[in-house]
Amino acid sequence: MPDQKGKLFLLPNTLGGSADFTVPPAASAIVKNIDHFIVEELRSARRLLRAIEYKKNFEEVEFFLLNEHSNDDSIDLLLHPALEGNDIGLLSEAGSPCIADPGSAVVREAHKNNIKVVPLCGASSILLALISSGLNGQNFAFTGYLPKDKAERVKRVKQLEQSALTHHQTQVFMDAPYRNDQVLGDMLSVLRPDTLLCIAADITCENEYIRMMSIREWKENIPQLHKRPVMFVLGK
Repeated sequence: MPDQKGKLFLLPNTLGGSADFTVPPAASAIVKNIDHFIVEELRSARRLLRAIEYKKNFEEVEFFLLNEHSNDDSIDLLLHPALEGNDIGLLSEAGSPCIADPGSAVVREAHKNNIKVVPLCGASSILLALISSGLNGQNFAFTGYLPKDKAERVKRVKQLEQSALTHHQTQVFMDAPYRNDQVLGDMLSVLRPDTLLCIAADITCENEYIRMMSIREWKENIPQLHKRPVMFVLGK
C-alpha cells in the first residue's frame, strides 16, 4: 500500500446544457488527468468527458458504476484505486454530485479511509433555482423528491407550505419529470392563494424557464412541465 493516497474529486456535470457553460476550465483540467471514475451511467459519463475534450482512450480508463442498483457493501471497493495512490473522479448524472444521488456514501467512505475529498465548482440546480427565485436564501431546506402517492404528496406539500410560512424557511423540492404537471396541479389545488412558488425548469438550457408568482397568479398562467427537469421553490 503506497504512503501517498489518491484524492477523490467531486466532479461537476451539466444540467443538460452546454458543458462550456457549467463546467469551469479549472475543473475540466483536473478531470483530464484522471484514469478512474465512479459514475451513475457509463454512456452519459463518457459523453460529458468527450464534451470537455477528455483525450484518453476509454478502453484504458476504469469506470465503476454507482446507482440505485449498487450494493452498499461494495462501496469500499470503489475507492481501492485511491488507496493505491490514484486519483478518482466521482461524477453525478447532472449537476454537482452527492445531492439527490448516491455519491454521498462514497464520500463518507473516503473520509473513513483518510482519502482527501476535493469538491470542484460546478452547477447545482438546487442553488440556481433558489438564488433565482427571489425567496429567502438565509433559511432554506432542500427536501428532495415528493412522495409518489397522490394523497401522501398532497400532505407533504401542505407540510412544506407550513414550514415556509411559519418559519420563513424556503422549501426547495423536485419530482420525477413525468409527474411535474400532477405535482403542480396538486399545489394549485391545496396551497394558499398568497403562498409564493418559483418554478425553475431546464436550468442553464436553451429553453430555460424561471418564474416566481403567487399560487393565485399561477392558476392563471399554468406552464407545461411534463418531462422537463424542474425545481420547485416554495416560500413567503
